[in-house]
Amino acid sequence: MWLARAIDKGRAHAAGTIGEYVYPCPIDRGVMERWGITPEEFDAALRDHTNDASMLNRIRARVPQDRAVRANSWVCVEKFENLERQDREEGAFGSLAS
Repeated sequence: MWLARAIDKGRAHAAGTIGEYVYPCPIDRGVMERWGITPEEFDAALRDHTNDASMLNRIRARVPQDRAVRANSWVCVEKFENLERQDREEGAFGSLAS
């Protein structure tokens, strides 16, 4: 679930266009930890896999399904309030609870 956001932020960070976003932020790090990879390994994969489909295949090959489920649960359950706060601060339409 967090992969698309991490890919976008990681690429923006590498290109120097990340702006006010933080990469890897604590949630990025927490997800990667649960995947069993380091931010450095993720960045190396981004360099080697230049499109989203290739990166998705790389993560699927590297991250066991139980780790992916654990990471998604952590984001959706334990970090729910953080995500809601970020949506409010960024002026997102609606919310995760909607």
